[in-house]
Amino acid sequence: MVRMRELVLAGALAFGIAGAAGAAEAPKPPAQSWSFEGIFGTFDRAALQRGYQVYKEVCAGCHALNQIRYRDLGGGTGAAHEPLVGLGFSEAEVKAIAAEYTVMDGPNDDGEMFERPARPADRLRKPFPNEKAARAANNGAYPLDLSLIVDARQDGANYVYALLTGYVDPPPSVKLGEGMHYNAWFAGHQIAMAAPLSDDRVAYADGTNATVSQMAKDVTTFLAWASEPNLEARKALGVKVILFLIILTGLLYAAKRKVWSSLH
Repeated sequence: MVRMRELVLAGALAFGIAGAAGAAEAPKPPAQSWSFEGIFGTFDRAALQRGYQVYKEVCAGCHALNQIRYRDLGGGTGAAHEPLVGLGFSEAEVKAIAAEYTVMDGPNDDGEMFERPARPADRLRKPFPNEKAARAANNGAYPLDLSLIVDARQDGANYVYALLTGYVDPPPSVKLGEGMHYNAWFAGHQIAMAAPLSDDRVAYADGTNATVSQMAKDVTTFLAWASEPNLEARKALGVKVILFLIILTGLLYAAKRKVWSSLH
């Protein structure tokens, strides 16, 4: 509960505060179609991998993902009959991704901290060493950790997608504050974060056309996974429980008919 409250408060800073305007309610974002919605919904692995690429190349410069480890980007549970929980990268790909970064470790035998190549068991590297460094690089704002952003926001996936695609020219009647940007779906419409996406901002490894809407959809899917990596396993278990209860109900009804049949 404390962590969730911290995330919400940090989110107000990370996505921009516009004085009193920030207190206004955000408009309800339009609903999008998501592969992971519904009782049988699953994550599109190709979208997840593209979304990770967008996060890595666009978002990771400011926003951390502290709850995710490099190994979480891998293939899944290891059992062919169980649902995946990762992004579908192979073990070799995960090791290569981790090896692109260095992390602080220690102390060593001399009592000193040292840097080493990241391992799959390490958490994704933070963009800043501490909060003060993060604020200094972002005009006083503290970019929030995105690990739970989709769960922390009401209608989270639709909200994040709308926010990323909602940068438009302000109406003539709106005067933007210094350093602020107009966003149609942000509370108060004035946001400190500049538009992070533009067409072809990334070159997708799978050749997908990197439009703003495509990148926003993919990174939102990735952040939805980051908020609940076990979503597919939970849904699969729920379906099994429902089927079990249906069968059990039928058996109990048949047993009741058998037991009481002599009285009719």
